[in-house]
Amino acid sequence: MLKNVELTMKNKRLLLNLIDFYLVTDSGLSIKGTLSDVENAVAAGCRIVQYREKAISTKAMILEAAQIKDLCGNETIFLVNDRVDVALAVDADGVHIGRDDMHISTARALLGPDKIIGLSVHNVEEAMEAEQNGADYVGLGPIFNTSTKNDAGNAIGPESIRAVKDAIKIPIVAIGGINKQNSETVIIGGADSLVAISAVVCSDDVRRETKEFIDIIRKAKLRI
Repeated sequence: MLKNVELTMKNKRLLLNLIDFYLVTDSGLSIKGTLSDVENAVAAGCRIVQYREKAISTKAMILEAAQIKDLCGNETIFLVNDRVDVALAVDADGVHIGRDDMHISTARALLGPDKIIGLSVHNVEEAMEAEQNGADYVGLGPIFNTSTKNDAGNAIGPESIRAVKDAIKIPIVAIGGINKQNSETVIIGGADSLVAISAVVCSDDVRRETKEFIDIIRKAKLRI
């Protein structure tokens, strides 16, 4: 849907609810490496990438983030997980933060009014608070049990998405234990887009897996 459309910071936030598949990188799980994963996901049509890296130095993160930004180009939103300093260093499109990280108001003050800020939430109350505090979207989960994030918490189930969808106006990105077998229920349940980490980066063909997720998501949206 967004392919071949040059995005600017003025309209990237408006296009968040049109995004299908949301890539979160994970160097610990990746078979071919973070840069390869991003390159192939973007080539398959992924239009939002979150760089999540906790195992390397800040200097190395900045260098890799700059490379990822180049791979994303002008057509793909590039966010940095947690690290506002890294996002600022490479002029990323924004950040995704957890509830125990920097407060949204502080991140906004540092990043400025045009950058995108997403917040991880687990329920209706947290989602409403995130919207009130100025989040551009929420990452809702874990939808299913997941082993890719040790502190993810208990699964809330795809049936929980609808209540959050009805309570807020900003986009919902579903995350946690999502694969091709259960992804349709997530979209039909109310998510605007979804994250499937291990199902993609553990594959030896990230481009194929990303394309298949995008196809599933778009077909599910047509059924709503």
